[in-house]
Amino acid sequence: MNNQPDTQTAEANSLELKLKGFKVYEVDLPVSKIHPYTRRDFYKIVLSTGHLVIHYADRSIEMEGTSLFFANPHVPYSVERLTDVQKGISCVFSEEFLKPNDRSESLLQSPLFRIGGTPVFLLNDAQKETITPIFQKMLAEQDTDYAFKGELIRTYINLIIHETLKLQPSEGFVKPQNAASRIATLFLELLERQFPIESPNKPLTLRTAQDYALRLSVHVNHLNRAVKEVTGRPTTAHIAERVISEAKALLQHTDWSISEIAYGLGYDYPTYFNNFFKKMTGTSPKTFRV
Repeated sequence: MNNQPDTQTAEANSLELKLKGFKVYEVDLPVSKIHPYTRRDFYKIVLSTGHLVIHYADRSIEMEGTSLFFANPHVPYSVERLTDVQKGISCVFSEEFLKPNDRSESLLQSPLFRIGGTPVFLLNDAQKETITPIFQKMLAEQDTDYAFKGELIRTYINLIIHETLKLQPSEGFVKPQNAASRIATLFLELLERQFPIESPNKPLTLRTAQDYALRLSVHVNHLNRAVKEVTGRPTTAHIAERVISEAKALLQHTDWSISEIAYGLGYDYPTYFNNFFKKMTGTSPKTFRV
């Protein structure tokens, strides 16, 4: 819930987080404009006190008091702060960090993190008194030399998830007036996030407007209308343009075979890729490479 892009980037890419798989830190931020949608590479749980609006997919929710927010790396979000200062504690962790627990996969698929789920919970005084000490213990524990610190932090995260699953999620989500702009922004961010393709063994998974609509938890017709309204171009045009841009880069800057490039871009058969490339560029991949 940081409103400074450089700090957010440092949080997601810090060497410490990559090595340990988790990071816990205090939030004490002055009010600012809306933090724009940015890429997050890790799961995040935030215990926050203040007045804010969380924009999540095509929904927004206004929270005043102490709340819990669960973010997953697959759905961009933004936070608008309405008070002078926001205070709290954030815990950021990777999926790999939580996976040593055999049950962690089901927890990450819970309504707290699941795309289309409800990620925001407003806490009453009793709930705040139950959950706040868990965050405080994580914050203190991460600086110790305890040999099993990671396992203990993992236990605290699971405890927070279980305690939250017993709560009633907030029901104040509304469709904001600028929902079309927000959906279009989410789509374009998610589209860009799919690239670059780093290996033909990890092919592009989101290829159609329907794929993106499912990931963003909106109906495909709703997505198409929003993207066309805001950008003036169809969703499919954006997807095709970005795929062809990546195809050109792979043809020019890698030694992958055309079959490998085709597969990396989600085409099971090179012929389909060749036809697509020629339709978009007027030339074949082989000729373009030469």
